[in-house]
Amino acid sequence: MGKDSEFYKGKKKAQTIRLRELLIQLPPCAVDYIHSKEVTSQVSTLVQYSYDLITFFTFMKDQNLVFRNKDPKEISVDLISKISPEDILEYQRYLELNVDRNHYHENGKKAIARKMSPLRGMFKFLLVYKKIKENPMELVPLPRLKKDKNIIRMNAAEVQSMMNTAEYGAGTMSDRQRKFAEKTKFRDVAILTLMLNTGIRVSECNGLDLNDVDLNANTLTIVRKGGAQDLLYFGDPVHDAISDYLELERKGIQVREGHEKAMFLSLQGKRISVDAIENLVKKYAKIAVPNKIITPHKLRSTYGTALYRETGDIRLVADVLGHENINTTIDYYAAIEDEHKRQARNAVDYKKMNKDQ
Repeated sequence: MGKDSEFYKGKKKAQTIRLRELLIQLPPCAVDYIHSKEVTSQVSTLVQYSYDLITFFTFMKDQNLVFRNKDPKEISVDLISKISPEDILEYQRYLELNVDRNHYHENGKKAIARKMSPLRGMFKFLLVYKKIKENPMELVPLPRLKKDKNIIRMNAAEVQSMMNTAEYGAGTMSDRQRKFAEKTKFRDVAILTLMLNTGIRVSECNGLDLNDVDLNANTLTIVRKGGAQDLLYFGDPVHDAISDYLELERKGIQVREGHEKAMFLSLQGKRISVDAIENLVKKYAKIAVPNKIITPHKLRSTYGTALYRETGDIRLVADVLGHENINTTIDYYAAIEDEHKRQARNAVDYKKMNKDQ
């Protein structure tokens, strides 16, 4: 159940194996840096850090004369100490846009900042432990990121339109789409209802087991992004949608071995994947809300915004959404505060107040 389930144990094991496969591709000093982060970081985060560092050292091997044709795992710390701020800036430009015969990529400022973060951390680690005398990253500015208050979310009418599309179909659907949607109608409605009424992440939905949902107490046990277990409460709409799915659809699916405990199943009888959940959300949203790009995270935004509007309690929103730092929630829902400020412009009418006195 929860983080002790076979699914999460298997997921962590697979990530750990992948991390070890990546570490043997990195220089020893970079491996030391990754190991130093093990206590405070999730394995999935370390896997991403390793990928980013491999990208950097591969770039240096291919583009820098000092590193030319050197196997990244054999690069010494003395050689790393020769990396200059200009080398880092050249790498940043490479991340921004690269076009050649074999490879094309383009990254925005947010993606570049994320990919540069483990590189910055590695050089800081090497400097603290006196492996290098100077940190070239100190002279390299990070891309300036603007806070975006225009958070995409759905209003009540759009939510209802999306739910109606999932439950009853739409005239714009092809016969093939309609037949497929009919086979997964109760599952899709249950997933959308659950995400729109609890704000859980797509990975938290994907990891649900049958015994994680208590329909008597209307509670949900989930594993948060950082690996912590949490208990959420849900109302009648979620209870009814999940009950319908379990009774009217899931019972008729032939479940594959190893997937018996999974709450949401694919037509093949396997645990539904994160990609499949993302695709079903986008499918119904494209029909019901064509003017907005809606993803599972936007369902989370929609719920969080609605909860904040109804309660005005930012700490409650942070707790329900599983934000460890309340500043994340404050930044995320700054747009609502902006709405409140606009409402205040006509709240005070001194002439009317004078007449009433």
